[in-house]
Formats: sequence, C-alpha cells, structure tokens
Amino acid sequence: MVSGPSGVGKSTLIRRFLAEDKKSVFSVSYTTRQKRPNEVEGKDYYFVDVDTFNDTINKNGFLEWENVYTYLYGTPKKEVLEALESGKDVVLDIDVKGALRVKSQHPDAFLIFIQPPSLYELKNRLLFRGEKEIEARSKRVEEEVEKKGYFDYTVINDNVDEAYREFKHIIEKIREAKWQE
Repeated sequence: MVSGPSGVGKSTLIRRFLAEDKKSVFSVSYTTRQKRPNEVEGKDYYFVDVDTFNDTINKNGFLEWENVYTYLYGTPKKEVLEALESGKDVVLDIDVKGALRVKSQHPDAFLIFIQPPSLYELKNRLLFRGEKEIEARSKRVEEEVEKKGYFDYTVINDNVDEAYREFKHIIEKIREAKWQE
C-alpha cells in the first residue's frame, strides 16, 4: 500500500512503476469527488455518487473506506482479492488512516509512506495543482506525517527520479523477502 499526504506524488510514482512492472496491478478506488481533467474513469478512480458509495458500504464491498476532505474514498474488496488470488501484486493508493486499517486486518501487507521534502514544497505543489483550502489540508498533512512511523518504508519525494528509484528498490526488496518465505 502506498500512502502519504495529498499532492506528494503518490500517483506519479505508482503510474511509473506499473508502466514497467507487469507483475502488479493497481487497485482502482471508488470516490464521490468530481473527476479532474486528466483523470480517466475506471483507471484513476470509479467516480460514483454518494448513494452508490453508501450502497457499497452496506454490502460490505470495501476493504476500507474513509471520508477525506468531505469526499468518500474506498478500496473495492472483490477486485483486490481476485487480483491477489490470480498471483498479482496489488498496489493500493490510499490515505494514511485507510492504510493503517488495512494493515491491522492484513499484517502481511506492506506500507510505503511517500513524504514531501517540506510542508512549504507540498503547499506549492497543491497550489500548482489548483487545490483550494490549503490551510485546512496542512493540519491533516501534519497528522499524516506523524503516523509515518507505523509504515514499513518511507520515501521522501524531493526529486521524482530519485524517489522512483527508491520506491522501485523497496518493492523489489519486498518481493525478495516474499520469495524467501
């Protein structure tokens, strides 16, 4: 599972990794937020209304779900389990609370925390991305960074190429450990 504050570069690292790695699949999350211009339905997220999301909760269809910045996000349980059963490694991009919840239910899962080089840099990234409510997000970022100690690995995304090399190395290390079991 890959987690970290919004705007830290999780999606960039994951997309690059999945483009090179055919042993892994991306778990597409559900969300109630609006689609951004560069996002693709079914590839980046499943964009659903609140009623559909709540119906999925009631049917126990999520591995985890969370309310993040007034929008709901959830990891579809069936798709993750099917991918794992087929022998694929599943990459999840989920918020910190959700990652810790999944880890408590599945202790064999690995958590990678992507950290910004600084809060200042992260604010600039969010402003560039067109995010609003930067100050409200700052408090959540601080809370999330405080929880990085619960993660198996941390990658500081200061330079995307260096961060990617470290990210890829971590996944290779995890795979080696799995093969030795």
